[in-house]
Amino acid sequence: MNTLHNFLFNVYPYVCLSVFLMGSLARFDRDQYTWKSDSSQLLRKRQLRWGSNLFHIGILFLFGGHTVGLLTPHFIYEPFISPGDKQMVAVVAGGIAGVICFIGLTMLLHRRIFDDRIRLTSHRTDLFILVILWVQLVLGLITLPFSYGHSDGSVMLVLSDWAQRIVTFRPDAAGLVALDWPYKVHLVLGMTIFLLFPFSRLVHVWSGFGTLAYVFRPYQVVRSRKLGLTPNTPRQP
Repeated sequence: MNTLHNFLFNVYPYVCLSVFLMGSLARFDRDQYTWKSDSSQLLRKRQLRWGSNLFHIGILFLFGGHTVGLLTPHFIYEPFISPGDKQMVAVVAGGIAGVICFIGLTMLLHRRIFDDRIRLTSHRTDLFILVILWVQLVLGLITLPFSYGHSDGSVMLVLSDWAQRIVTFRPDAAGLVALDWPYKVHLVLGMTIFLLFPFSRLVHVWSGFGTLAYVFRPYQVVRSRKLGLTPNTPRQP
């Protein structure tokens, strides 16, 4: 395991996570007016509905699948499903979600590049982050044949062990040395997306998770603007 490999998979994850968390907090504190998704719906609705829906459905499924699949300890699911079967489920389900997300993201990227009004009103970071997400998605789809070739689940176990060691502050990337190149590039680019997260429109993802608190918020109290009226006073026509 050389120095570059050690840095990319033992040190770089903590650099990206630190910038991801602290950068998001700093942007929310200092630049709340830039905390938005910068929708281009008013400029052109065509392609947006299908592209946005397909992209968000696919990316949410992929994010949830990666999180649960990588961070769930092996002993929890071992009584119910073997590593090989779990990897095949991940290949099939991830492949379907990946294709859905790819179609949606390609439509969104096409709008940003080939529509003059949208391109002129887009920030360079908008295009940059969409291109990075597109490349990352393509790399993820490239890994599917490699995962299918390791039907015993060995690759999934190696990746899970590495990810769980990262989140428990016990980094050890020795198991990643023998992995095929698409996995390694996919991991590095994925961590880089977390690094760029606070400086792009992706910060609106936090707001999406934050809306879950809306379900548990107290009822809104509405008072009349007319003085002297109580909540039980009948309203005048």
